[in-house]
Amino acid sequence: MTQPNPDRDPGPDPAPDPALRARADEVLRALVGRADAELRPDQWRAIEALVVGRRRALVVQRTGWGKSAVYFVATALLRAKGAGPTVIVSPLLSLMRNQVESARRAGINAETINSANVTEWDDVAARVADGSTDVLLVSPERLTNPGFRDEVLPRLAATTGLLVVDEAHCISDWGHDFRPDYRRIRTLLEDLPAGTPVLATTATANARVTADVAEQLAGTRHAATGDVLVLRGTLDRTSLHLAVRQLGDHAAQLAWLEANLPRFEGSGIVYCLTVAAAEQTAERLRAAGLAVRAYTGQTEPAERLQCEADLVANRVKALVATSALGMGFDKPDLGFVVHLGAPPSPIAYYQQVGRAGRATDRADVVLLPGRDDAAIWDWFASQAFPDEASVRATLDVLASSDAPMSTAALEPRIDLRRSRLEMMLKVLDVDGAVTRVRGGWRATGQPWSYDAERYARVAETRRAEQAAIREYAAGDRCRMAFLRAALDDPALGEHPTWTCGRCDVCLGGSRDVLPDDEAVARARAQVEVPGVEIASRRQWPPQMSALEVPLSGRIPEAERAEPGRAVGRLDGIAFGRALRELFAPDPDGVPRDGELPSPLRRPALDVLDAWGPDVDGVVLVRSASRPTLVEHLATGVARHLQVPVVGVVSPGPGASRHDVNSAQRLATVHGRLRLALGEGALAGLPGRSVLLVDDRVDSGWTMTVAARALRLAGASAVLPFALAVG
Repeated sequence: MTQPNPDRDPGPDPAPDPALRARADEVLRALVGRADAELRPDQWRAIEALVVGRRRALVVQRTGWGKSAVYFVATALLRAKGAGPTVIVSPLLSLMRNQVESARRAGINAETINSANVTEWDDVAARVADGSTDVLLVSPERLTNPGFRDEVLPRLAATTGLLVVDEAHCISDWGHDFRPDYRRIRTLLEDLPAGTPVLATTATANARVTADVAEQLAGTRHAATGDVLVLRGTLDRTSLHLAVRQLGDHAAQLAWLEANLPRFEGSGIVYCLTVAAAEQTAERLRAAGLAVRAYTGQTEPAERLQCEADLVANRVKALVATSALGMGFDKPDLGFVVHLGAPPSPIAYYQQVGRAGRATDRADVVLLPGRDDAAIWDWFASQAFPDEASVRATLDVLASSDAPMSTAALEPRIDLRRSRLEMMLKVLDVDGAVTRVRGGWRATGQPWSYDAERYARVAETRRAEQAAIREYAAGDRCRMAFLRAALDDPALGEHPTWTCGRCDVCLGGSRDVLPDDEAVARARAQVEVPGVEIASRRQWPPQMSALEVPLSGRIPEAERAEPGRAVGRLDGIAFGRALRELFAPDPDGVPRDGELPSPLRRPALDVLDAWGPDVDGVVLVRSASRPTLVEHLATGVARHLQVPVVGVVSPGPGASRHDVNSAQRLATVHGRLRLALGEGALAGLPGRSVLLVDDRVDSGWTMTVAARALRLAGASAVLPFALAVG
């Protein structure tokens, strides 16, 4: 298919209709609550293409430009002409509440179908059918739900008056936030009746992503690629004052936050790359007296809503968040965005900082790069689409089954973590190799090919994006000019020497305050408090019988480990770097072994002293890759606690993998671990408690199985202790 030119003139506009334009401005004024509001030229051009031309359009415009106004105004005009309801596919429906309220001010009735209101689906569908609902919002995940796909989606496709794909860059696997569920939208596009207008919107798409989305938007039945109207505007945001501050470590970053957050106007967001960093940063800032809350993918839905409400109402100075707080969040007066660690691409960075300064004259945007950024990027990249062998194995398992298989049933048979398995199944579903039905997944028998060349090109694109964000952080070019160039801003090409005049490069510095040595030392003392909990496993994974492991259901309390302690998390802000360096293999990929490094000895003892475990002996988990490290740790711990080493849990022959799912890991551990107690220890073990020492806890199954063996041998309590969690 011919690649679309995002900047080509799609042809002459329809003949002007003054009455329609006047009505459009009336709807806009009701929508935004301002009597002087008027549509931007490109807003009207997109609306006219949808309402009059019944075309497909892609709008790539900066955050705050008014993309939602395009689809709400178009909805009002189309409904007045007798069209069916608008269907909006958006990844974060909970964050569109304010838009729904605005739509109602304009007389537009909007409703949602999502996983939280399944019992209301029939009623909502009935209101859509009888014409009382103007806008229906659905999440992309709903498109793959069998009940929705088979029963609701066909009726929607037949009656939709306008289809809107919000955050459309998610369609493209070249984009910074590709989501497999979005690929189902291509099927929905093909099922629409001819002449159904379609609008795709995004604030973050470079030329490659724009071309890819436009091609998918065109489809194969109803529109030629060149017939897609692509409107791309300038990405400059005059309110944003960009800066980069290079600081030595996490302690210096925390001290910087303590000094500068109170100086920033209003409230804002502090982005972190990992859940642990967000939670620990929020904890430290609260201890320093700042009103902040953590917001991550692990935050409960109700708490998320409360966090968002607190930020909107300025009841907190900041949310310390991962990328879970991103697309769709709307606070026009957001005063600042700070990043502790760089996102893996300039596009992702622009998307997140675009939340700030939409209705303010100034918003401060500061990047604090971390020394661990590249390692974190590499970990997330490792979670990409699995290799061909894993895909073929999954297809073979499904093909050999007479009945649909749930993800839980598949997991013991496939050596992938659940998140990667689910993502792979969604991609295979769209590719036609599997289908999701009631009860799970089924192979279709359709031929499928592994596009290794495309995956390699995507991986190379990711590496180029990582190099670009490093250049942004280290460079001496105007920050906004750099971001605009990275996103292929068409307006920048007309002014190649343009500079913003607002960033730290243009001004020769920024107005932030550097913390003094005392403040950094104080922050370091707070950060370097060792100790995190090791949670005890309480439930065996399902379907273990498929792996010939006779374990199921809840773990009896008499066979369970107690909660334990570790020095730190591998992704934490305190000892994460030292622990990652300890467990990093050498250049040839061989695990490093040796005595516990001196910088980690005192923290390990500090954890024990603060915890105070009351134990009668130590049992070590012998490591096949780091035997010296674990033995040195266990003997040192035993000496410090003044108790003997009474036993060893040793791995049997065979390879052990950690990059597999929970069931596979448990099966490996269950089949390999052997408990050996010292002479006289068995007689003294009943009624005694032991400290179970390992170097690292990942899935937790090694500790769980070893603790079970010790409890069955008579131990009254087993308390796990390790250097690292994660």
